[in-house]
Amino acid sequence: MTRSDAPTMNPLVLQRADPCVLRHGDEYFFTASHPEYDRIVLRRAAHLDDLQSAEEVTIWRRHEEGPLSHLIWAPEIHRVGGAWYIYFAAAPDEEVDVDAPGMDDTFNHRMYVLENTAEDPLSGQWVERGQIRTGWESFALDATSVELGGSQYLIWAQQPLQGEGHSRLYISRMETPWTLATEPVELSRPEHDWERIGFTVNEGPAVLVRDGRLLLTYSASATGVEYAMGLLTADTDADLLDPASWTKHAEPIFTSDPSADRYGPGHNSFTTTAGGDVVLVYHARTYTDIVGDPLRDPNRHACAQVLPFAEDGTPQWGTPAPATRPAPTSTEILTPKGERA
Repeated sequence: MTRSDAPTMNPLVLQRADPCVLRHGDEYFFTASHPEYDRIVLRRAAHLDDLQSAEEVTIWRRHEEGPLSHLIWAPEIHRVGGAWYIYFAAAPDEEVDVDAPGMDDTFNHRMYVLENTAEDPLSGQWVERGQIRTGWESFALDATSVELGGSQYLIWAQQPLQGEGHSRLYISRMETPWTLATEPVELSRPEHDWERIGFTVNEGPAVLVRDGRLLLTYSASATGVEYAMGLLTADTDADLLDPASWTKHAEPIFTSDPSADRYGPGHNSFTTTAGGDVVLVYHARTYTDIVGDPLRDPNRHACAQVLPFAEDGTPQWGTPAPATRPAPTSTEILTPKGERA
């Protein structure tokens, strides 16, 4: 009997927030925010359920000082033009930017790129390709990438220079995997009540291309129980740089489910099984009472579940799946295999 690679274990990987899973060949590659925010890690496995026990390799560490020295957030791994790329955010410090336009509680992150031209991303050399320059300097993070019609596009979250909001979503076509070719276009801002709880945030974009449609999910509000996912859609043959090509859904599509002890689901990615099923990967906590700074609570766990579709191609988002393996409830940081250090 052939073993299915559909996920059955939840959490998929303990204490790894902002999860990104890329299926390449017969393997899954996994990266996420490390709870110490000081490194970028990769895992690989033939089956999604084996990612928790897979060896975790640190492929890059923060600098001792400078713009790449603090709060390494939300790495994403992508395959573009026969090379590997990791998009991530980093800051020069852990302080909020008191000079941010209209804000006094925004971090100093910018977006950066690593490149690896080897066949094996866990053993090849990762090279820093520098900051992604968007045209203005402000809090920027959560870059993701999609290739359509022979062009690569970057979608990310950034604080506007004018107007309210901690972050909005932008898109640009790329000249290289680390350089934008076009001016950024705003796709979404936090306008609905559910996007403005605690913080006015649209962040964590993720793209699924299916049946001639582009599904762009994102996350909104503060990162506790209020964190939830929203959706924009566009036709794949539309001009993606035209805001009129996109439709934003007014209501969240994926929210906390107390009956399953899953709180604050968000910052997702998509992958597929060998059989072609779409898998929704996201992080969530198992409790609501966070002690101290939520940023320092390590128990946002990577979770995964198959995303079903109706006959007309509409995704059936449902709610977060309940646990099938124990998850820690303390702020102790575990080893990569879920053991006490």
